[in-house]
Amino acid sequence: MADKQHDNSGILFRNSTKETDKHPDYKGSLTVAGTEYWLSAWLKDGKRGKFMSLSVKPKEAFGAKSKSTFGDDMNDEVPF
Repeated sequence: MADKQHDNSGILFRNSTKETDKHPDYKGSLTVAGTEYWLSAWLKDGKRGKFMSLSVKPKEAFGAKSKSTFGDDMNDEVPF
């Protein structure tokens, strides 16, 4: 079975690392118009019964946060 996700579709898995109520109950990914997103879902109880509250964030937004605060001119080589 291929790992490629089809356009305009997504998948959610139970969050096995949930530690607090702020962490989502389910996590996964979503592809819309060729753009990939992270998908999070929380199970909630409302007046009309149980429902899922969703959050969608672009995958590229997470990559921008994890970039180093140092410039690209950092060089790990030791001049000996």
